[in-house]
Amino acid sequence: MRNIVIEEFKQAPLEEQKLEIVERKGLGHPDSICDAILDRVSVRLSREYLKKFGAIMHHNVDKSLLVAGEVETRFGGGEVKQPMLLIFGDRATVNVEGTEVSVKGIAIDAAKNWIKENLRFVDPEKHVRYQVELKPGSAALTDIFKRGGVVLSANDTSAAVGYAPMTPTERLVLKTEQFLNSKKFKKEFPVIGEDVKVMGFRKNTNIFLTVGAAFVDKFVENEDDYFGKKEEVLEQLRSFIEENSDFKNIDLRLNTLDTHGRGVGGVYLTVLGTSADGADSGQVGRGNRPNGVIPLNRHVGSEAAAGKNPVSHVGKIYNILTHKIANEIHTKVPDLKEVYVWLVSQIGRPIDQPAIAVARVITKPGVSLDSIKEQIRKTVDWELEHVGEFCKELANGKYLVC
Repeated sequence: MRNIVIEEFKQAPLEEQKLEIVERKGLGHPDSICDAILDRVSVRLSREYLKKFGAIMHHNVDKSLLVAGEVETRFGGGEVKQPMLLIFGDRATVNVEGTEVSVKGIAIDAAKNWIKENLRFVDPEKHVRYQVELKPGSAALTDIFKRGGVVLSANDTSAAVGYAPMTPTERLVLKTEQFLNSKKFKKEFPVIGEDVKVMGFRKNTNIFLTVGAAFVDKFVENEDDYFGKKEEVLEQLRSFIEENSDFKNIDLRLNTLDTHGRGVGGVYLTVLGTSADGADSGQVGRGNRPNGVIPLNRHVGSEAAAGKNPVSHVGKIYNILTHKIANEIHTKVPDLKEVYVWLVSQIGRPIDQPAIAVARVITKPGVSLDSIKEQIRKTVDWELEHVGEFCKELANGKYLVC
């Protein structure tokens, strides 16, 4: 029997509270770049391990630093003076009984492919340097993978929490960034780079959105052209938000540091569409939670999901699984307003047997927890029973981590 606890949460659902704060770091934000690339490396390594050994070997490629380069921005197009540096860190199996795995080559190739697919103006050969610091793992942690079994033991004592559903504010912040980074929007406004950040806060039914969007300097002729294009982007963005939300009042701001009359220094310009080209460095784990936002009113864990192995590292498995379980409960069990799920691991214990699993729910008025408790418990139990299948999906990159 699994240690599953079901409780009623005595608080108002977040969307009914007076204040809510949500952030989203977009596709080309330096932190998001690190998360996405390092998780791609884990997926590629998992594929190579399965191909060569029939099983996923020990790896945790969840430490990374993207060091900003140096550029000179100019109206009409600037230049890259020094490339960015992407450092890959932590552990990965490089040899199994004499069979080598090209960890360094896989890591760099995965990074280059991701950059080609997602950052229009970054040339992965010219604009980025790569430093791979992935070393073999410790004896104790690598031994977990030698023990076999359908489900491996947890490689850490850790905890994670997920929730459902997302609030209208969370969904709007996420959709706003996705709209600005959509292929359709980029076709109409190629001037907007991939580095987009959205900060939203709601006071009652009023929403305030501050958007930071990197402009690509080769599409901007001069200062007047910049501010003209900025107004066009704002108009399109405002229309999108009005069509995709029910908030009574919307306060929308874009690139609020901009100042007329200061030339290049007074506007948000980049050469490559990301602030990492010459301004801002990035790290794994400083960005979005696994559901795509940074929800400051919610319970959140401290682990970064990106890059951790998908079969024993609970920092990845439980971080994403808690959100999945919460969504399953909210979808399958009627009369629930909000669901939170916690999973606590104990190192050495099978990942399908957490030390404790907790579901705390906010019910609709008049609904007794006793009437739905067993259905909630069965949902949690079923998801843990099938965690092996879930890990396979993680290994194939089915779930986004940022």
